[in-house]
Amino acid sequence: MRDGRCRGGWALVMALLLWFAHISSAASAGPMAYATNEKSDDVSVIDTTNNTVVNSIPVGKRPRGIAISLDRRRVYIANGNSDDISVIDAEAGKVVATWPAGVDPEGVALSPDGARLYAVNENGGTVTVMDTKTGTVIATIEVQVEPEWIAISPNGKIAYVSNETSSTISVIDTSALKVVAAIPVAKNPRGIAFSPNGRYAYVTSEQADPGVLSVIDVAKHRVIKTIPVGERPVGVVVTRDGRRLYVAHGRTNAVYVINARTLTITKKIPVGQRAWYLAFTPDEQRLYVACGRSDAVSVIDVATEKVIATVPVGKMPFAVAIQQ
Repeated sequence: MRDGRCRGGWALVMALLLWFAHISSAASAGPMAYATNEKSDDVSVIDTTNNTVVNSIPVGKRPRGIAISLDRRRVYIANGNSDDISVIDAEAGKVVATWPAGVDPEGVALSPDGARLYAVNENGGTVTVMDTKTGTVIATIEVQVEPEWIAISPNGKIAYVSNETSSTISVIDTSALKVVAAIPVAKNPRGIAFSPNGRYAYVTSEQADPGVLSVIDVAKHRVIKTIPVGERPVGVVVTRDGRRLYVAHGRTNAVYVINARTLTITKKIPVGQRAWYLAFTPDEQRLYVACGRSDAVSVIDVATEKVIATVPVGKMPFAVAIQQ
């Protein structure tokens, strides 16, 4: 009996140790970063605690835009050459649904409540709006020529869509699901970001010479300031306090840091080649930058304004998003 009790006791101890190890491992895993790889048709999953790729998930053809649900459970990938959205179960690490999304979806964004997914159709000149519970299309909204990216205002009332060939921003009323204004900007607009208070929007123009960042007064639907930046600016993000902007450049191969109050460049951080879209970790201590021609993601330490890691991913990474 004593031997049986010992064996049973040790089995219980081992089971508890394994359980604690699993819990510890799950707790130590940081928020995951997801990088879409245009030419390998997959998504690289990066553990931000140690900057290692922990999974590679096959998706549709030419994945580009990416959005993550607030509960971290779903990752939405726009596949430009297969005209659909791959829905990834983040815990399972695999695609669990595929939704038709119109012609050539590129940029995607979720409504603040997560109920709707907006997909920009580059070659279709439209925005497809989907119900995230069912994947059904709610509306198809005509914008202008060659729409690229989309951003939703902090209050969720409007969406901005950058139209590359038209050199405009389409303003969508998200309640009426229709365009209510078109704002002229510099040539070939790409990335868009709203200030945290929703008063301003920042838009990069890739083919302006030199590249520029436009500041839009959201209430007035007009550009109030344009500042020169580097060559081929694309992605732009804003800190939660609204004090700093970070702009990635496809040809300068750098991220510019901009004081949002004075609109002056305070730092140029060299990164990999063809730096496009970028994303913060939840604590905003690090910034992850998709560098397409380097087949890598550059990781910037925000405090020191230096690259602290280069993470090899798939072929031609386009965008990166991080669980918040």
